[in-house]
Order: sequence, then structure tokens, then C-alpha cells
Amino acid sequence: MTDSNSSYTPPEVWTWNTDDGAAFSNINRPIAGPTHDKELPVGKHPLQLYSLGTPNGVKVTVLLEELLALGYEGAEYDAFLINIGEGNQFGSGFVEINPNSKIPALLDRSTNTPTRVFESGAILVYLAEKFGEFLPDDPSQRAECMSWLFWQMGSAPYLGGGFGHFYAYAPEKFEYPINRFAMEVKRQLDVLDKNLENRKFICGDEYNIADMAIHPWYGYLVLKNAYNAAEFLDVKSYKNVVRWAEEISERPAFKRGARVGRPPSGPEDNAIPERHDASDLD
Repeated sequence: MTDSNSSYTPPEVWTWNTDDGAAFSNINRPIAGPTHDKELPVGKHPLQLYSLGTPNGVKVTVLLEELLALGYEGAEYDAFLINIGEGNQFGSGFVEINPNSKIPALLDRSTNTPTRVFESGAILVYLAEKFGEFLPDDPSQRAECMSWLFWQMGSAPYLGGGFGHFYAYAPEKFEYPINRFAMEVKRQLDVLDKNLENRKFICGDEYNIADMAIHPWYGYLVLKNAYNAAEFLDVKSYKNVVRWAEEISERPAFKRGARVGRPPSGPEDNAIPERHDASDLD
């Protein structure tokens, strides 16, 4: 609990404190653009993914692995590691693909002029449309899928940048922001839980990009103790979310995609920093 006598009075004009003691403070900045010149590597496949195995990165590698499992050779991809802790996202080559300097970013070299796609949700839609999979054709079902996809894109910042930051990464524990964002995250979990009460997947009976977008955030939250907050948020009480998350986690393509984009944390971890061939995951 914070001391009620130590309130913060904002200055008239905000200034950037480059060392506020929080995790990631060394890489967060209020200005855009590259900090250094660095070309991106280019592999042999049409699709070049520059990413990291965060929830937003996992979304894309899961979809690519699902497409490959269906036999789409054009979904072969090179996945290069962008280490955000080392500021790789501010290299000139990466900024050319994503001016927002956030992972993931995709470059499709199969088009006449290479096509850049940034923002994880946009990448999911782009690939789903390119291959005609995991995005419903029926207008009503498509609208449902897109609604849940945009729900995730709008909701996850409350989970990660809001709750996760103040609960796990801030230099001190502050009661108000933790309580405020915990309330929001629990409401989000309840939204999902009620939606999944009579549905196998997020949009109904069919697995699609809405599931792939939501699972790495909220599925991991209920299964993997994200932010070490499983007990605090009582995630086990959201039984429909747990059931859905467990089922998706057992999909072979999901397991493959979830391994891409991070160095192994120990001898039992089968993660791979980069992926250039299917055999890398065998």
C-alpha cells in the first residue's frame, strides 16, 4: 500500500526520465525513428518475420505453423529474433518495416514490391486473407471474428502495459493502479468466460485468428502464471477460459509456433530463437 502522504504532483510540462527504475525503462522512449543503422537479415523464404516470442509474436508464428500444417508451402517463413531488451527494434532496417518500433513485423517478398505489415492483428488478417484460412467468409461470422480480434488488440494493453507493468515491473507496488487494472483484467476474463460458456472457440465451433490472437495473452494468463499473478487474479475460477486455453495449447501447430522467437531458458526448454526450416522445430 502506498503512503497517502507521498502523492505525486505532475509538473506543468512533462519531461523524460530516462532512468525511473522500472523494468524496460532503458528501451522505452517518447520519440520515434531509428537510433542506429542496422540492416535486417533476409532469409530464403517469401515471408520474413522479425519478431520475439512475446504474446504478440506468438500469435503470428502460430498462424504460420497452422497454415503450414494445412499444406500451404507459401507460408514457409524465416523468423529472425528482434531482441527488444537490446534495442533491436530501433535499428533503421526494422523501423523501415514498422515505424512504431514494436514487434512483430512482417515483410512479404512474394509480392511484386515487397509488402510490409506491422501490428500483430494486421499481420493475422493479412495472412488469413492471403491464404483464405482462419477468417470466415460469411459476413456475419467474419464480423464476429473481427470484433473479437479488435477486442483483443484493445484489451491487451490493459493486461500487459497496465496490470502487468504495475504488478510485476514497476519499481514499487502502488495500490491504486494495481487495483484499477486488476479490476479491468478480471472483467476481461469474465467477458471471455461468459462468451465461452456455450462456445467451443471464441467465435463458435470454428477455430480462427481470434483464438490465435487472444490465447497468447489470456490463455497464458490462466495457464502459465503470467506476471506471477495467477493466485492474485484467481484465474482458475474462469473455468471456461481454462478449458478453451488447454484445448488450444494441445494443437500441434500451436505448440510449434509457441516455441519460436526466444532463447531457451534452460535444458528443459525447447524454444528456438530463430526459425528458417520446418526441421528447426522437429
